[in-house]
Amino acid sequence: MRISNRKPGFFPLTIIFCLFIVFLYGPTLTIAILSFQGPDGGLTFPLNGLSLHWFRALFEKQQVGDFGGSLMRSLLLGFAVMICTVLFSLLAGLAYRRAFKGSTVLFYLTLVSLILPSILISLGIGIMFDRLGLSPHWYSSAFGAHLTWSLPFGLLIMFAVFNRFNKAYEAAAVDMGATAWQTFRLVVLPLILPSLIGVGLFGFTLSYDEFARTIMTAGSFNTLPLEIYGMTTNVTTPVLYALGTFTTVFSFILIVLTLVIITAIKRRQKKPLPSSEAHV
Repeated sequence: MRISNRKPGFFPLTIIFCLFIVFLYGPTLTIAILSFQGPDGGLTFPLNGLSLHWFRALFEKQQVGDFGGSLMRSLLLGFAVMICTVLFSLLAGLAYRRAFKGSTVLFYLTLVSLILPSILISLGIGIMFDRLGLSPHWYSSAFGAHLTWSLPFGLLIMFAVFNRFNKAYEAAAVDMGATAWQTFRLVVLPLILPSLIGVGLFGFTLSYDEFARTIMTAGSFNTLPLEIYGMTTNVTTPVLYALGTFTTVFSFILIVLTLVIITAIKRRQKKPLPSSEAHV
């Protein structure tokens, strides 16, 4: 008989981990189950029928809530925040590879938004727009509020990436006659591309489900988190559960797709060049 080499704490820790998974995903699983009820379904167990009725109802005109419009606004806002987070994080990461005056102060000022409560950031931006005589909108004030949340994370990731970056690759490219732009485009960028994709995913997901920094900056039109919050006080059908299931599945698909792209990039980088290219 094979004797297990597991340590005494293995099984208790495994049980605790399983309980944590149940605690983490149990409510989501419950919502997913209740979203597949029939037309006469309610908000609690037991299930009343089994169908996709409430998922079809999502894309129909609702008496309360605007799922389609709020989803589109959240997607557009998320993609805009993602692009700016990637761009600014990359530029800041490149800038911080060399020391410059005020770098430490600028770094800590960037991280202040992570320390302050999100609701205060939302309130401050809302008051600022009001004092300037500007109307808050999801594409202006909410966009700025979301950047104060996503950008510090992107900066920290890129700082970690460049701190581990081997400058010998750049030196080799320069020795072979590459210009600064060619070195960045052909050497640096391909090596850090998986990290940039991760920063982009971070930026999008942080914006897509952000509530506290949006509540006072979105203006007259809700983003999806605000719409869901409003629906919880008015909607009394499983359509709310169907909405939660749809957004959860969308988030998981986005994460899996990102991981697939990163894996494909890494495999391509490890693939040996053809003999004809290797001798060039």
